[in-house]
Amino acid sequence: MVTIETIFNGVFRIDGKLATLNMVPGKKVYDEDLIGYDSKEYRTWNPYRSKLAAAIIGGMKHMGFREGSRVLYLGAATGTTVSHVSDIVGSKGSIFAVEISERSMRDLLELCESRENILPILQDARKVEAYSEDVGKPDVIYQDIAAPDQADILIRNAVLLSSKGLAYVAVKSQSIDVSKDPKAVFKEFIERVSASFKVLESINLEPFDRMHLFLVLQKK
Repeated sequence: MVTIETIFNGVFRIDGKLATLNMVPGKKVYDEDLIGYDSKEYRTWNPYRSKLAAAIIGGMKHMGFREGSRVLYLGAATGTTVSHVSDIVGSKGSIFAVEISERSMRDLLELCESRENILPILQDARKVEAYSEDVGKPDVIYQDIAAPDQADILIRNAVLLSSKGLAYVAVKSQSIDVSKDPKAVFKEFIERVSASFKVLESINLEPFDRMHLFLVLQKK
């Protein structure tokens, strides 16, 4: 017998595995399993492939993604985590998926063919003015960018975020400064964004990702 537990709206634990309700039944995005139950289909969500999944398993309490949410996703890559956010926000939601790599964008475009709530943007996330009019006022920002100026990128995009909106950030210490102790890098990152954001949660992503800190922030 299948055991299903609701973690957040749109996020479930099925027989011990994290999952989302598949927006496109019968179609996989990566190597996830599809589980059919009670006339619905769920996609397992691999925490080794998604930092958001790792954070949820790590005890994340604040879930800003919900049905109908407007999301600005910075660093969409090929769309693994984007696809699960797509499941959560559903057909009434929108994900503005910003990615600078043309190679990754090709895979992302293929994903968008079956998921109309994902709107791909081939752009540098530092150039907020290039997509600000299209994005409008998102409810949530999600950032997963490997760059030394990761904090500055977040601050630049924060001007778009709705009042009291949430930002989810995977801070990669080795991408910011490989010569420093990760704890020092994380402390400096938090201090850098503190004028714009209040820290709601701080989650260590081990064992799924080493030297990463996942932050849940709220716009001041």
